[in-house]
Amino acid sequence: MKNTATKDTGLLILRVASGGLMAGHGAQKLFGWFEGHGLEGTSGWMESMGLKPGRIWALMAGASEFGGGVLTALGLLNPIGTLGTVGSMAMASTKVHWGKPIWVTSGGAELPVINIATALALGMTGPGKFSLDSLLGIKLPVRTVLVPGLAVTAGSVAFGLYMSNRNQQTQPQEQASQEQQQPQAVRVAESPATQDLDRSNEAAEQQPERVAGAELQAGQDASHHV
Repeated sequence: MKNTATKDTGLLILRVASGGLMAGHGAQKLFGWFEGHGLEGTSGWMESMGLKPGRIWALMAGASEFGGGVLTALGLLNPIGTLGTVGSMAMASTKVHWGKPIWVTSGGAELPVINIATALALGMTGPGKFSLDSLLGIKLPVRTVLVPGLAVTAGSVAFGLYMSNRNQQTQPQEQASQEQQQPQAVRVAESPATQDLDRSNEAAEQQPERVAGAELQAGQDASHHV
């Protein structure tokens, strides 16, 4: 009995910590909480990685993290919440952190991998006694839910990577096409009448200067004679 209570307490700590932090990440994306960029900023970030339309991908990422984190922290409908965490972290690992050293100090996937491992462990072991599933008597079949859920998650991540890479490859071509379609400034030759009018205006502008110069010279001559 004592060992069971210790195990359930450990699962509670693990669920609240990992699920709560994951829900916080989702709240940053969806609502802009905790100094997050909100849905608009996340949508632009998604599109910059080739995940278009960015708003839909931002909603899916935010919902997976926020919903999965809340369900995990509460110990409700296990292992559905853990699947949300696995999906979002798998996408982050392969799209954002792939090709870098594993350590977080080098921009690697250290934290997403830890989150994936934690979520899988909770999904397989269950939420423990101190959970809403235990309180409400809910017990989903782990194999029936977890195994197909992981397959769907893997397919979704693969589809997202394919679409992202394809969009990033076509993006430079689209930008070049748009630049070619922009209208170029055309220089129109001036007509002879316009050129004559410009000369007349220049002469009119110079005429007062000549008159003023002549008057000044006359004044100087008069002063010499005096």
